[in-house]
Amino acid sequence: MTQQMYLPTFYVRQRFAMTTNRYELYGPDQSGGFGQLYGLAEQKRFAFKEQVTFFSDDTKTRPVFGFKARRAIDLNAGYDVTDESGQQIGFFRKDFSASLLRSTFHIEGPGFTGTGQERSLGVALVRRFADIPFLPIHFDFLGPDGAPLLAIERQATVRDKYTVHVPDQRVDFRVAAAVAVALDALMSR
Repeated sequence: MTQQMYLPTFYVRQRFAMTTNRYELYGPDQSGGFGQLYGLAEQKRFAFKEQVTFFSDDTKTRPVFGFKARRAIDLNAGYDVTDESGQQIGFFRKDFSASLLRSTFHIEGPGFTGTGQERSLGVALVRRFADIPFLPIHFDFLGPDGAPLLAIERQATVRDKYTVHVPDQRVDFRVAAAVAVALDALMSR
């Protein structure tokens, strides 16, 4: 059985790379800025089957977790989140029909399930009809009882930068990080 990792707040910052989407994961420092590097993720662009691997550092010698699509082409594709040994620690999927107006995702892990949706219908509609790459985007993930599981907030910057808040201790950091990176990667298409 895999050990759960909990981190109440962390940041995801996208870095420019020619052939890949690269994301760095940071914990907060004492002043609330970027602190310790918790890993980085790389996603090959235009891959036939979606897969993102998270590494312990920028040497990329030790993969520590990742997510992979269950099927190659599927609008409601599900993604398994796995630990470094390949054991499943979570799952998420985009709800295609619910995402026509506002992007909607379902998430699950040991002891929790939930649904996340863009907070602002107005921003969601603007994103669909105007190509404005640095609009702030906020997702709120709630459990079936309405309790918050996690929130992912993209700041209005040229390079994507997200703050991830995880008030529910059942949500593993690796699952929250996978979902945060996936939101950016999947919405960028």
